[in-house]
This record gives sequence, C-alpha cells and structure tokens, in this order.
Amino acid sequence: VQLQASGGGLVQPGGSLRLSCAASERAFVNLHVGWFRQAPGKEREFVAAITRSASSTRYADSVKGRFTISRVNAKNMAYLQMNNLQPADTAIYYCAVTQILWAYVHEAHRYSNWGQGTLVTVSS
Repeated sequence: VQLQASGGGLVQPGGSLRLSCAASERAFVNLHVGWFRQAPGKEREFVAAITRSASSTRYADSVKGRFTISRVNAKNMAYLQMNNLQPADTAIYYCAVTQILWAYVHEAHRYSNWGQGTLVTVSS
C-alpha cells in the first residue's frame, strides 16, 4: 500500500491543521493506521493510531485532547485533526499502516509502509 500524506503548513500557536493520508489500495481497510512525527534532531515518535474499523484510537500523552485521528475506509483515507498547535508540535508528520497487534501500534519499527511525510511548522 502506498501512502501520501498532505495538509502540513505554517500555523501560529493555538491554530489548527488537518492532515490527510491517502492510500493507494483497498487493502488499506484491513490495516491499522498510525501517525508519527519527527522533529529536527529527534527520533521519530508516535502521535496517534486507529484500528481497521475505527473502533479504537490511541494517542500520545503529548497530544491527547488536542489531536483527533479518524479514517474513512470507503475513500481509503485517514486524517489527523490537530488543534491548539504549539511550537513543540513542529515536525514532519508521517502516516503509516500495519497489521501488527493493536498493543504495539505505538512502535514505529513495527510499520512497513510509510508515506513521504508532510511538514508542520508552528510559529508566530
């Protein structure tokens, strides 16, 4: 499955952005989706994940209450709504898909398919 992330940009602190992840194949519907981010000089970190059926979600503590992950399987799409963005959220954001057990969805090395990333910059 090929993934294409989009929607990044420059936003002021407190602002919002909605990232999109488009998948190339219907196999997408059988895969969990994860969003990760990587800031300059830092390791890639987990942001959020959603199950195949969207029945469950999981968030990093740093984004809980501000970010919302969703998906529309009929469109082979996943989204990350980001509200109240802060400078610490500045990073390249990646979407990825996996078949691993839900317990491990926060582990980046468990994912085999990654999008190219979209840059989010939060600055005044």
